[in-house]
Amino acid sequence: MVFFTSDLHFGHDREFIYKSRGFDSVEEMNESLIFNWNELIDPEDEIYVLGDLMMNDISKGAECWKRLKGKKYVILGNHDSNVRIRLYRELPNTEISGYALPYKYMNYNFFLSHYPTITFNYDTDEPLSVQVIDLCGHTHTRDRFSDMDKGLIYHVEVDAHDNRPVSIDSIINDIRHYRGIEK
Repeated sequence: MVFFTSDLHFGHDREFIYKSRGFDSVEEMNESLIFNWNELIDPEDEIYVLGDLMMNDISKGAECWKRLKGKKYVILGNHDSNVRIRLYRELPNTEISGYALPYKYMNYNFFLSHYPTITFNYDTDEPLSVQVIDLCGHTHTRDRFSDMDKGLIYHVEVDAHDNRPVSIDSIINDIRHYRGIEK
């Protein structure tokens, strides 16, 4: 199965990050994110992390990352500095996929980026499968549809998905439901 998430911010010891996610400490947030991830992800699953894996203590962030199951693909975000990128390249089951990546799943076309990106070309009369769906993070919104007024932009950050990754099938179903599209 294929999953997406972003903005884990392992080790980011700032209340505006962990408190807004419902945690009393960064350690509690880290452990909960790891638990939620490993509860959903199997070792053979692929998971795309759309930026901002860790902040501050990168050795602690790397230890958290190593505990996560699955084959991990990283799309770089604004907090993924050169020092962090060098570290990511050394981590097991991790591949760096650059700052953006087109991705095809079944008949659906996705654009993966840390940042909300307008890929919309006013083809709303066309089937969803021929439109380009932007998957992103960055804003820490709780509303996965917060940028739909700008185009076909769906947020995958943990903040919008109860601190869990989200499967590609759930994303497609969410968008179909949001747009009132029958299966």
